[in-house]
Amino acid sequence: MSDSSKIGVLLVNLGTPDEPTAKGVRRFLEQFLHDHRVVDMTRWIWCPVLHGIILPIRSPKVAKAYQSVWMDEGSPLMVYSKRQADKLAQSINLPVELGMSYGNPSLQSGITKLLDQGVEKIVVLPLYPQYSGTTTAAAFDGIAKACKSISTLPAFSMIRDYHDHPMYIKALADKVRAHWEQNGRADYLLCSYHGIPKRYADNGDVYPLHCQATTDLLRQELGLDESQMGMSYQSIFGREEWLQPYTDKTLEKMPSEGIKTIDVMTPAFSVDCLETLEEIAIEAKETFIEAGGERFSYIECLNDSDAHVAMMAELVNNA
Repeated sequence: MSDSSKIGVLLVNLGTPDEPTAKGVRRFLEQFLHDHRVVDMTRWIWCPVLHGIILPIRSPKVAKAYQSVWMDEGSPLMVYSKRQADKLAQSINLPVELGMSYGNPSLQSGITKLLDQGVEKIVVLPLYPQYSGTTTAAAFDGIAKACKSISTLPAFSMIRDYHDHPMYIKALADKVRAHWEQNGRADYLLCSYHGIPKRYADNGDVYPLHCQATTDLLRQELGLDESQMGMSYQSIFGREEWLQPYTDKTLEKMPSEGIKTIDVMTPAFSVDCLETLEEIAIEAKETFIEAGGERFSYIECLNDSDAHVAMMAELVNNA
């Protein structure tokens, strides 16, 4: 499209509760866990379990976890996502809006805001570096659903993943190097990725292949070997087997194997959120220290760093 003023960008992330209360969390989890892409169980089995057991029990617990990481401006995921959108808009001089797969602002509101600005082509950038049907494809489904009420559809260009993009790998490596320079280097660098049920991968989801590729490329960029750096999966939910090794189990055994200091980063998360700030920086640290570890250091996400925004601009320009 020749007129660049008619191009806009929709940044997509998973979403977050509007408030760190049991009611706010329940509202968010209800929408999230109803998605077939996230939980593919038969509805007549899943819905009674979700509404009768999971939501009543988990919502207050998760609300307390959110309260421990909530920022003055709101949920960390939302705060950093807004900063990303503002910086990207300034960088590429195009309209940029946020759309969350679950919660607010919705995908529909993001698309509507772009259309109201005269946008005729939307570049969709889901901020999931590694593709998964549970995240990227779920965002695609949400966009299709959001467009059902639009009479004249815009053109869409969707960036599927960027797990091996040189600028993404370099941004991660530079984040690690800066952390080492400021805090010293630990015995081991662990990349913790959000897990998915193993069955999803067995059925063709390429997510674990992407996670492995990211880890291998980052290891090469940092000049480390497999005795100095590895990967694991976190955020396990339910009783079925998920991708392994699990982050918590990995951290539990490391001190007995001679790894007393560890650096942990979360390359699958484009912004810090509950799963990084509470599950890793707080809970995982406790797990490692209680198992005999001496120092646990969390390396923050790329968030709204200049290198991250430059990478987004490159992806959008290429799309």
